[in-house]
Amino acid sequence: MIRQALRTLGAAVLLALFATGPASAMHIEQRDEVSYLRGPYNFDFYQRHNHSYRISASIHFAHGIQHDLLALRPMEEHVKTDQASDAMYLDMLFNPPRTEPKMDYYAPYTNQFAWRLLRSIDWTHMHHEQTYDILSDEGIPWQEKKEWTDRAVAYYLDQLDLPMSEAPLDVTMRRAAVMMKPYFSLFRNYYPQSNNFFYAAHWWHPVIYEALMLAGNGEAQQAMLDATNKTYYEQVLRDRPLRMLLSREAMPRYSRMSPESANIFDNLHMLHGIAYDILAYDAWSPDEQREELYRVIRAMSHQPGDEKLARKFALPYPDMDPRVYHDWMRGTDGAMTRIMLEMWDEMMPMMMPRGMAMDESQHRRMSEQLRMKLRPGLQQGELAGSLHDAMKTIMPDMRMAPEAMRPGETPKQMVETMLQGWHRKYGDMPDAQPISMADEPVPPVSPFQAIKAEAATMR
Repeated sequence: MIRQALRTLGAAVLLALFATGPASAMHIEQRDEVSYLRGPYNFDFYQRHNHSYRISASIHFAHGIQHDLLALRPMEEHVKTDQASDAMYLDMLFNPPRTEPKMDYYAPYTNQFAWRLLRSIDWTHMHHEQTYDILSDEGIPWQEKKEWTDRAVAYYLDQLDLPMSEAPLDVTMRRAAVMMKPYFSLFRNYYPQSNNFFYAAHWWHPVIYEALMLAGNGEAQQAMLDATNKTYYEQVLRDRPLRMLLSREAMPRYSRMSPESANIFDNLHMLHGIAYDILAYDAWSPDEQREELYRVIRAMSHQPGDEKLARKFALPYPDMDPRVYHDWMRGTDGAMTRIMLEMWDEMMPMMMPRGMAMDESQHRRMSEQLRMKLRPGLQQGELAGSLHDAMKTIMPDMRMAPEAMRPGETPKQMVETMLQGWHRKYGDMPDAQPISMADEPVPPVSPFQAIKAEAATMR
């Protein structure tokens, strides 16, 4: 099945290259590469926890191929494309590859016109490998895990231009200012099965860190990962999350140990979704899509001062068990939705027609549509198109900054207003406290006992 799908996609890539010509499909960029950081831990996750390594490789295969599926197949075929791609991704998960794919292997068309996007993803996947390796290496004493992780973070941030930021997503999403761009929400609304496959994947990645953080260096690591993977296959894939879980929710202990690394992963995971929205928006040419993709990457990448914000987040579930698919993980309510709703409240006054105030009916209708657009799939009563399209239907004379509608341009006043809103709400919030790594953890009790203990504390 996978081979046939890849052959079909490969033929589509060749046709697209011949049809579009060199100006758009054969965009030329200087392609400088940097190798991975050497350390005694290299390849330990692969060698010690090979099944988990191969799950990660399967997820990254799906991420790669999704770019070309959206870039090459028309939106009118979204139902067919969504069903076929989800089936292919699940097939790969149950028959995982033995090695980690680079993005350009499975996104050759996107690689021709937006290589920097794929490089940014590959570079951050390298950081995934480094940090999994460090936690997996039983030769690194527990007390030194943070030191080695900090070394990997510094290499990631310093050695390649445009790394994902170590600032929390609350800040970088406001800098990116994508919510009122004409493409926002298209992927989650029109490709819900594929979207939710990635929401499940973004459950898996952080909880694997948390399983390693709880297990210590010994043999309990494998048991913790086996139990977590069992939950993934038997529960999460069958009833997938309806939002992107953030590191602070799904790996609170790791987030306290390395908030920089945790935020880097949140920013990457959000970049995936934004990139898919942009590639699904076929009103823009590949050149225009590239301009917007690169603008978003710049906004979500490291900027001076980001290091001071790394611990500016709350920890709503500090004692979560990664082997348990908690009820709070499943729905749309959570940190990511809160960020979106806050951004909406911050920018909405700027979009009201001059001299007008929003009446109660408009406010209710717009709030309803916003929540529908943030939920995967198309709901009863949901207006067609992107979030922007829905809001313009309700308020046709809504004021829009010209930059919001143009690829590669940032609505600067809107960004400034939203960042000011974040600073008012959270600028003085206490930092998330570091976690002690002085003592190697004692592996926890069984998940069933953990659920009982958690329930007892909530009474």
